[in-house]
Amino acid sequence: MLKKKKTEVYALGRHIPMSAHKARRVIDQIRGRSYEETLMILELMHYRACSPIFKLLYSAAANASYNLGSNEANLVISKAEVNEGTTVKKLKPRARGRSYPIKKPTCHISIVVKDISLDKYVDIDYLTWLKIPKWKNKYTDITYHDMYSSEGVWDKK
Repeated sequence: MLKKKKTEVYALGRHIPMSAHKARRVIDQIRGRSYEETLMILELMHYRACSPIFKLLYSAAANASYNLGSNEANLVISKAEVNEGTTVKKLKPRARGRSYPIKKPTCHISIVVKDISLDKYVDIDYLTWLKIPKWKNKYTDITYHDMYSSEGVWDKK
């Protein structure tokens, strides 16, 4: 009989004072990426939504290290979603005794982090089989081209 280990942890941010549409712009950029790459992306983006998402991602990584004992280098964002929260409604006084409605939207952000090193199937007889994700089967060789090397790419005459 096979028993699947728990490999995912999550972090929830509720009632964040921001439009859900503005938070989705950032969430769509980080979904499916590794933890370390996502931290760099969030630090360099110039959106207001990056700060609460950064805090949530950091909290999800802390949950993974505490609950699963996993390393941050093995974490991948498996799910990230933004839902609309309650709208804070206020009335602003205007001229001649009238009022003007102010609607401040909120959103709920949930980030699920998966540890790819714990993605194994465990048998009761303590035999383990490693389930290799599809994205690891591809050969990814990175080649760097140095434009200042002496291979004749740049001729200064």
